Amino acid sequence: MYTHPVVSEVAVIALPDAKWIEAVTAVVVVKAGCTLTGEDLIAHARGHLAPFKVPKRIVFVDELPRNTAGELLKRELRARLARES
Repeated sequence: MYTHPVVSEVAVIALPDAKWIEAVTAVVVVKAGCTLTGEDLIAHARGHLAPFKVPKRIVFVDELPRNTAGELLKRELRARLARES
């Protein structure tokens, strides 16, 4: 996912899903001034990843949650996105 030219940051998490129990979800921050669709990013991922690793969903956010040391807070991200879906 990082190899896409307009992706600034990405986190991959599992979110609850009615069909799959959990679905691989990519949470993406796009570089300033750029646009990207979920379909474009999934097509890019299909060319670089094994089929089971390709995300089922793409969620675009302005920034990823981090602690004071700069580490990604995946639990917080999962909780926030699970509430929204």
